Amino acid sequence: MLTNIIDLFENNAFKKYPDKIAYKDVNYEVTFNDIYDKSRCIASYILDTKNIKNKPIIVLLEKGVYNLLVFHGITYSGNIYVPIDVTQPKERIKNIISVLSPELAVVNENTKEKIIDILDKDKIIYIEDCLSYYIDENKLLNVKQNIISTDPLYIIFTSGSTGVPKGVVINHQSVIDYIIWVEETYKINEMDIIGNQAPFYFDNSVLDIYTTLYTGCMLYLMQEKNFAFPAKILKEIEENRVTSIFWVPSVLITIANSMLLEKYEYKGLNKILFAGEVMPNKQLNIWRKNLPNALYSNLYGPTEITVDCLYYIVDREFSDDEPLPIGIPCNNTDVIILNEANELVEQGEVGEICVRGISLSMGYYNNLDRTKEVFVQNPLNQHYPELIYRTGDLGYYNVYKEVIYVGRKDFQIKHNGYRIELGEIETAVFSVEEMENVCVLYNNNEKEITLFYTSKSELNIKYIRERLLTKIPKYALPTKVYYLKEMPLTPNGKIDRQLLKKEYIGD
Repeated sequence: MLTNIIDLFENNAFKKYPDKIAYKDVNYEVTFNDIYDKSRCIASYILDTKNIKNKPIIVLLEKGVYNLLVFHGITYSGNIYVPIDVTQPKERIKNIISVLSPELAVVNENTKEKIIDILDKDKIIYIEDCLSYYIDENKLLNVKQNIISTDPLYIIFTSGSTGVPKGVVINHQSVIDYIIWVEETYKINEMDIIGNQAPFYFDNSVLDIYTTLYTGCMLYLMQEKNFAFPAKILKEIEENRVTSIFWVPSVLITIANSMLLEKYEYKGLNKILFAGEVMPNKQLNIWRKNLPNALYSNLYGPTEITVDCLYYIVDREFSDDEPLPIGIPCNNTDVIILNEANELVEQGEVGEICVRGISLSMGYYNNLDRTKEVFVQNPLNQHYPELIYRTGDLGYYNVYKEVIYVGRKDFQIKHNGYRIELGEIETAVFSVEEMENVCVLYNNNEKEITLFYTSKSELNIKYIRERLLTKIPKYALPTKVYYLKEMPLTPNGKIDRQLLKKEYIGD
């Protein structure tokens, strides 16, 4: 029985393929044996620094193989790794730290400035010191013997509606369950090479990382700078003989729109998975036409569950204007769609997508009140305790009993693969001194974050964006800005969002 990720790794990829390359980026590569050794060096350093268990440890490093070694080192130490985006503003890092109160943070000489004046110096450790540390076999054995399947493995932060980020806690068993399903469903094996696109603070990366540790395939970390250039992405796929990808649709759309696939001769890419936002059939059909022998699969899952809870392997033709199903539940997970009366919807009836099963996260770290709001008793079961997660996403069943995604129930959006709370953006905009009133909406048709504001005079858009970059990530910046002399209000004094949508957005 696999009770933790250490077992998953040691009983599979490490045991079967110790000398095979596991992780590779443009500068560095490691074998599964290297992962075993280096991770345990890092774990030993952590345990000698602090005698802690199941505590959050921040990882603030540039994306690369070293990042992954630190994740696994923290796991071997019996603690919880927390990936942090090194490019985001210090203000947001500070907010994350205020939620976590982390015991330690792993940095290098390049990233320490992001955190050195936020966290106590005795809590900051350097990866350079960890990698060559001696391995304390006794301590590591004791840790491993005491990890149980429901212990937390990692925390991924999503935006918060109040401007405070939320840390989603995922345990060992949920990841094990998910990865075994991935291997069984998509037949990934030691001959595959996964081309990673997802940042490590985005949960799509979990599939890439742990499928590698389970199956013995290789994970190649593609160069982030190339994703703006379709020709370079396709060349990198070919040069590294990538067979499998799990990307956000926006990247696939950009490639499809470039028309480069018509001349693409490399046919080794045979598994194309995508999730994080809606994949339009118009662009998917371009992929299918030019790589007809590949498997295509649409996956769906909020951050609050373990990566995905629904999937659809594309097995029939779709017209360009048809919606692509998000599919049927993954193994050992159930998805129910509830109407406003908390009853199961009929076919074609739109309701809220809700999830139950082992894939559910453990909730939000240090935020029990918010956890209780969305992880609730299953209204269909009044006989024993059973939690479901209310996603806030709307969907319905088609004639094939597949789920079709409709959109968000509230103001949380999915933009360029990221889950963003419009409230967090509004909070950041309000912090700009000149702002008097603010409303942020999302244009679903144009995929634009739209900002409406009032102030004594119209502000320069560049000025607004520069101020916001100190508060929110670049991907959350408004792409369209409207200056209003007055903010329209409803009779009860709230901002009339529906009127703004009607007059300026039209969706």
